[in-house]
Amino acid sequence: MKPIRVLIADDHALVRAGIRALVEKIEGVTVVGEAGKGSEALDLVRELKPNLMLLDITMPDGGGFDVLGEVTKNFPEIRVIVLTVHEAGEYAIRALREGAAGFLPKSAASTELEQAIHTVIRGEVYISPETSRKTIIEYGKGATKRDLLASLSPRQREVLRLIAEGRTTKQIAQVLQISVKTVETHRAQLMERLGIHDVAGLVRYAIIVGLIEVE
Repeated sequence: MKPIRVLIADDHALVRAGIRALVEKIEGVTVVGEAGKGSEALDLVRELKPNLMLLDITMPDGGGFDVLGEVTKNFPEIRVIVLTVHEAGEYAIRALREGAAGFLPKSAASTELEQAIHTVIRGEVYISPETSRKTIIEYGKGATKRDLLASLSPRQREVLRLIAEGRTTKQIAQVLQISVKTVETHRAQLMERLGIHDVAGLVRYAIIVGLIEVE
């Protein structure tokens, strides 16, 4: 069997060295390159054509989600595991939605990295047990939630986006040039349509369906 060719993309040299040391202990796996910037990672993807990419979310010169989008769009045969300090379920949901084959917090045990690599190379999806239960539930609901988003009017989607961005009712009214009362009406209609009963829930929904990005 040909070795599994891995590219590591992380902006911290020491972290890359640690990941490389762990990966190279796995039988049948070899590291073919390292990148510390998003643009560098994409250059190496084009040059090296790895089988697998271990990708950090937070990188300069092209964030991890930008890199993920480019790789999954232009190199769908390359499997990507998002390896990050961000353990929130919303990050995992977005990573999976945008084409990642796996999501693994950096706090995970070293043995879990080997398991994740072999799982995604088999064509399956790997989610760390630290986030899996909530993530699988929410990801499974994702299609229904996106269907609900499509049922909203353009104005309702715009109000939802502004709410999720943290704008106040008054600020939303100013941006959209409508009255505060109209904004309040839209918000009430959104909650009723989506079955959500607080602003925090609207924010989580907007993240899950990709209406706003998680920084």
